[in-house]
Amino acid sequence: MAGPAVAPLRLYILAGEPSGDRIGADLVRRLRAHADVELSGVGGEALQECGLRSQFEMSELSVMGWADVLPRLPKLLWRARQVARAIVKTRPDVVVLVDAQVFSAIVARQVHRVAPQIPVLLCVAPAVWAWKPERAKALTPHFTEVLAVLPFEPAFMRQAGGPETVYIGHPATAAFAQREAVPARGPVLLLPGSREGELRRHLPLMRIVAERLRGHSRITGFALPTPGRLAERVRREVSAWPVPVEVVTGEAGRAEALSRAVAGVAVTGTVTLELALAGIPMVTTYVADKGQAKRWLKYKVKYAALPNAILDAPLVPEVLQLEADPDAVLREVTTLLDEPAAMAAQLAGFAHIRRLMEEGAAGEPRVDPAQRVLRHWKKK
Repeated sequence: MAGPAVAPLRLYILAGEPSGDRIGADLVRRLRAHADVELSGVGGEALQECGLRSQFEMSELSVMGWADVLPRLPKLLWRARQVARAIVKTRPDVVVLVDAQVFSAIVARQVHRVAPQIPVLLCVAPAVWAWKPERAKALTPHFTEVLAVLPFEPAFMRQAGGPETVYIGHPATAAFAQREAVPARGPVLLLPGSREGELRRHLPLMRIVAERLRGHSRITGFALPTPGRLAERVRREVSAWPVPVEVVTGEAGRAEALSRAVAGVAVTGTVTLELALAGIPMVTTYVADKGQAKRWLKYKVKYAALPNAILDAPLVPEVLQLEADPDAVLREVTTLLDEPAAMAAQLAGFAHIRRLMEEGAAGEPRVDPAQRVLRHWKKK
């Protein structure tokens, strides 16, 4: 005689940008190895491939820096209220908010005020280790648990008085196999970001860098991986560049471009970790708005690139700017391509990062994120 049917896990999941979308999709796939999962929430291409019908376009949340946030603040606050109301109305078993830190914090506060019994997990810890560590304590009343994707974050969060935090690894560890060697010649990857403000500030910078690198003996061309929703906008802009650029979309196309690349020029962000895990030497840059620059200076941010933060060492050159300076980026890229020792040092550091990402830090072993989510479901 068959036992009673097991009800599905009703999961509300929200991601605010492509990297979070990929992390969220990885979590859903892991959960489905253990239980039926009913999805609701907000996400992009990766989560929609898992069956999510997004409440609204994820791109509405993909903003960074006050210059981009302020004009859209009323709509963002409206969307946060809309998300919180949907959660309170449907009472999912577990809520997982992936990144989108400010937006997620607003949603979590509103849900906790009305329905504190709903477990709300934050996946991807805020960078309290970089600036404003007092934010860790502010998370504790509203988030049941934090699922961190960097191996040093649980210890830091504990020291700063934050919520219970565990290290779950990062899907990029499995998604990006480390190459055996860097090709002698190949394309340079251009990675200007996925937010509108980032594209606006970084595409002109990368145009000049690409133009000046065009004749280098190790470079066969330029490839620009971008989410499908941005492909037309990016192709339209790069079509006017004096050098041809291959705009790449989709996971297969992105993987193929990474396998051929001799180096990368990337904005600071998750993509720098992905390049490190794939074994692609890089220079990272960021053209900040005034609000971001003031924050960097106020909190004396030690490292902006994730590989550097993980190792607590200046492994990857960081060219952080208020005004775009192509010459500074060009100098670092040329050094990387022309000096074997510079490239070898990065590759050795990347191998160490992969070991940390796969195993976790001492005393903070990597755990399965699906088991952490299921733990809260089974408590109910």
